[in-house]
Amino acid sequence: MNKKILFIPLIAFVALVAVFVTQLNRNSEGDDPTKLESVLVGKSVPTFKLEDLAEPGKEYDQSIFKGEPLLLNVWATWCPTCHAEHQYLNQLAGQGVKIIGLNYKDQRDKAINWLNSLGNPYLISLFDGDGMLGLDLGVYGAPETFLIDANGVIRYRHVGDVNATNWQAKLQPLYEQLLKEAKG
Repeated sequence: MNKKILFIPLIAFVALVAVFVTQLNRNSEGDDPTKLESVLVGKSVPTFKLEDLAEPGKEYDQSIFKGEPLLLNVWATWCPTCHAEHQYLNQLAGQGVKIIGLNYKDQRDKAINWLNSLGNPYLISLFDGDGMLGLDLGVYGAPETFLIDANGVIRYRHVGDVNATNWQAKLQPLYEQLLKEAKG
């Protein structure tokens, strides 16, 4: 038997270890493993028709995202992180930040009760019971928040909760820039 063949598994193992170490080092050097790029950044919100959460039969389409910059917040009652971020979204709405809610793969009655008891930060609450708009947006789960400009173009995608830290560090400066662009 050729002795060189015996080294093939060892060489393959060493190569696999090198790949793993490279990926681990990449994440420890400041890459955010929770950051998920969106192919929709720089593109218009996908075409849709969805009902209002509280008013079945009242439909909205993508035109609601035109006219002024806003946030599209994907949330659900089954999502504990959504519960954690909800109070902060109420604060932002109280400060004049425009937010549209996308209730994602949820039960309508539970979602309505949630907003009635915890407050409603949303200008409009869309009901995406089957998750199709979420799928078109590339949503992996809730919460996710999209920053949308006055032309209905997605400019940024944030995965996870919106809180004071990430609002002040990333989202607020982008939102304020979009407000300036819309006025100028």
